[in-house]
Amino acid sequence: MVVETAVEIRTPDGAPDGFLYLDESAPGRPGVIHYTDIGGIRDSHRAKAKRIAEQGYVVLLPNVFYRTGRPPVIDWPINPNDERIMKRIGEISGPLTPEAMEKDSSAYVDFLAAQQGASDGAMGVLGHCFSGAMAVRACAARPDKIGAAASFHGGRLFVDGPASPHLALPRIKARLHFGHAVQDKSMPQEAIDKFNQALAAWGGKYESEVYEGAFHGWTVTDSPVYNQPQAERAFAKLMELFRSALR
Repeated sequence: MVVETAVEIRTPDGAPDGFLYLDESAPGRPGVIHYTDIGGIRDSHRAKAKRIAEQGYVVLLPNVFYRTGRPPVIDWPINPNDERIMKRIGEISGPLTPEAMEKDSSAYVDFLAAQQGASDGAMGVLGHCFSGAMAVRACAARPDKIGAAASFHGGRLFVDGPASPHLALPRIKARLHFGHAVQDKSMPQEAIDKFNQALAAWGGKYESEVYEGAFHGWTVTDSPVYNQPQAERAFAKLMELFRSALR
């Protein structure tokens, strides 16, 4: 039986809280880092992390916004037309620079590797929306440990400037899956096309597809655009990826 345990993790910049999901009766399972969307740790992501663990993994769900505070980091409905929301999103995401994402990801890898229930093999990473970029940077930070990563409705994966996540691809050895939303302002079709060109030039193993009829946030059960059929398809893709790349 998978058990949820509250944990504290040490990073160079502090001590993020989070949850660990594992079945103590079945040791030696691959580790998975589960990054939340901009809404942070809440019931929907805790349930998803536990579901992944039930498929045979040890899952770490860290509070990626620990520099700002503990959950709930946003405790009112996320409306992009609400000035309070946009201000709060800026407050919690601002400290997560590319360098901070890589430092944190490396610390999460080390924490997960030290758990008795985790195998010493390759790990997986899952990102959503804002944290799609974090999944990419985790792979770049720890190519020695990350064997697979997925991003669903990930935003700003290809942008102009030196901070674009796609520029980390040459350092990545993991197998990747990107599930894009339709009509996504944070990842419009032009950006998807450019990102796909960068993936092809990278030359690693990857999938990148737009999920038909699925809007930004479609895999998260408490999202107003939750799309159950496409969310289940995304979960099946995730499990296929992890089963093929993680041992």
